[in-house]
Amino acid sequence: MADGSIHDAATGVERWGGRLRRRPRPCTGVAARPGVASLKTRAQGGTTATSSTQFLVDADSTVVPADRDAITSRLQAGRFFWLDIHGPGAEGLGLLRDVFGFHPIALEDSEHFGQRPKLDTYDDYVMLVVYGANRDDDNLVEVHCFLSEHYLVTVHHDDCPAFSDLRARITSHHLHTDNSAFVLYAVVDALVDSFFPLLSEFDDRIDTIEDRVFQAPDDAQLQEVFAIKRTLVSLRKVITPERDLFARIATGVLAIPGMTPDAERYYRDVYDHLIRISDLIDSYRDLTTGAMDVYLSTVSNRLNDVMKRLTIVATIFMPLTWITGFFGMNFGRLVLNITGWPAFLVFGLAGQALAVAIMLFLFKKEGWI
Repeated sequence: MADGSIHDAATGVERWGGRLRRRPRPCTGVAARPGVASLKTRAQGGTTATSSTQFLVDADSTVVPADRDAITSRLQAGRFFWLDIHGPGAEGLGLLRDVFGFHPIALEDSEHFGQRPKLDTYDDYVMLVVYGANRDDDNLVEVHCFLSEHYLVTVHHDDCPAFSDLRARITSHHLHTDNSAFVLYAVVDALVDSFFPLLSEFDDRIDTIEDRVFQAPDDAQLQEVFAIKRTLVSLRKVITPERDLFARIATGVLAIPGMTPDAERYYRDVYDHLIRISDLIDSYRDLTTGAMDVYLSTVSNRLNDVMKRLTIVATIFMPLTWITGFFGMNFGRLVLNITGWPAFLVFGLAGQALAVAIMLFLFKKEGWI
């Protein structure tokens, strides 16, 4: 078993000067004498059932039903195809076991998932575990790819929007290839590309949080920063080994069926994208840390400002309390002889107002207010 890395393919998005932008996709095809088969399964009422959405795209981009007989006939004829199984249940696993004859260990991995990005080599095929982005709780979709000279089988439990876009490109642009490695590249490229829109959203969310923190910091912003940071950590856990995996594939350390010097150039492009995704994740983690520091600093500064004002009020009342307490408690004659308004205004109010004015003058002179 070989552990590896995540492929940094752009969803057509590149980062230049700190910003993300679309890049043109390389024109690659999917299937030498190719057919593209898709079998989608889903859970219904606690059991797994086969969805009515099944299709097989031949080399001329005509769509025909995808069933076990169609798949078996293409295997026997040596016609390359891509079979996609979404949410493999008993029927999907039976297809992998009985029709393709995959190894029990590979079948066990595809049943339980939760695997690290890796490449396992078997007799005449390889099993590649790669990840893409998805709009669910963990923002990840794990895809197991079984590749030989005659087929590519992809298995995933979560929905994979990248595959829908890829199948649309295949049927509308008549993409062809005479090499299974190019088919796998098209699939991996679509998966890696799906990370860029997600990371672009994180960039916008972090900028928005920083702006809101300066205006009115609250606990919701801090919770959102922590949520983004947790997501970035989970992405990094799969991106880093996937990046290392494709570095070994692109340099020929790990072999896949149909690999050619020309195909290696495309896998080096995937590796480059994965490096860029890894760098983006690290930079966004630094930004979230900076946003947390800004939040804590802003809250601390506001607390200090409040404490400063309360301290000024308390300090102003300290001499007033001393004057009233000292003279009121110790000079009864002075207090008893203040019987009219003029004496009250002079000794009772003007004296204390003068003390407040003197305190404010001293505060202003020292730069405290």
